[in-house]
Amino acid sequence: MDKLNSLRAFVKVVELGSFSEAGRQLRLSRSAISKYVGELEQSLGVQLLNRTTRHASPNETGQAYFERALAVLADLDAADQAVAQVQATPRGLLRVNAPMSFGTLQLGPAIADFMAEYPELQIQLMLSDDQVDAMQGGFDVTLRIADLESSSLIARKIVAIDRVICASPEYLVRHGEPNTPAELRQHALLTYGFLLTGNQWKLTGEGGDHWIQPRWTLCANNAEVLRDAAIAGRGVALLPTFIAGDALRKKLLRAFLDSYKAPPLTLYAVYPPTRHLAVKVRLFIDFLVGRFAGAPPWDATR
Repeated sequence: MDKLNSLRAFVKVVELGSFSEAGRQLRLSRSAISKYVGELEQSLGVQLLNRTTRHASPNETGQAYFERALAVLADLDAADQAVAQVQATPRGLLRVNAPMSFGTLQLGPAIADFMAEYPELQIQLMLSDDQVDAMQGGFDVTLRIADLESSSLIARKIVAIDRVICASPEYLVRHGEPNTPAELRQHALLTYGFLLTGNQWKLTGEGGDHWIQPRWTLCANNAEVLRDAAIAGRGVALLPTFIAGDALRKKLLRAFLDSYKAPPLTLYAVYPPTRHLAVKVRLFIDFLVGRFAGAPPWDATR
């Protein structure tokens, strides 16, 4: 028995209430439709349709089977479309939202390379550190560096982002290098003050978890500002490596307390739920994973 054609014939008969009309829609004879449905009923060992000379309608069992068959055929058609999408050239508008610093330091160059691979795409990028509503904002993809709250959105992890405690070499010469987390309390600290955990720094190492309430001299909502202040010798900062990496390589900053680790941040790609992800969105997210996951470029030789 050709199960797939039998399912299509059965569903069409139920939808149209007629073997003849189903045959016309599927471009098959009435006898072919009747044969398919009959074979289906025979294989199941149950009657699915009530028949008259001019009309066919499902019985209780047939109605339940119809609903399942409809879902199966829809999934099959969707799978065919998904394969076709993979072969299609992505085009049209891709709207992306991302954090400001990550956007300027890392995402900008990545997008330029992505555009070279897919020249028929238009990319609209909005950078903001605000928690933008991805659904209401109409974005195809929103990049977030955060612990995600529960929502109807779908999130894919791109990369874990390490953080380091660092200061300028000149600052450490003047004030001494802390050897334990507790000694940080004696220093001027530069802190990002708008995390869910507040201003506290959590460091894990010898002795377990250490929580430091910074006696800060600068509190900002942008880590590039904190990096620049640290380079200028204004204090000690806890910075994501995608922001501090270049200054560490150039020895403008020096990391210390390496045996104590701050919890890493995570970069996610967030997008609205959909039965089938648009090929342009899938390709963009796959590109970001390929570029940043594993050993991210900003951590190279820092």
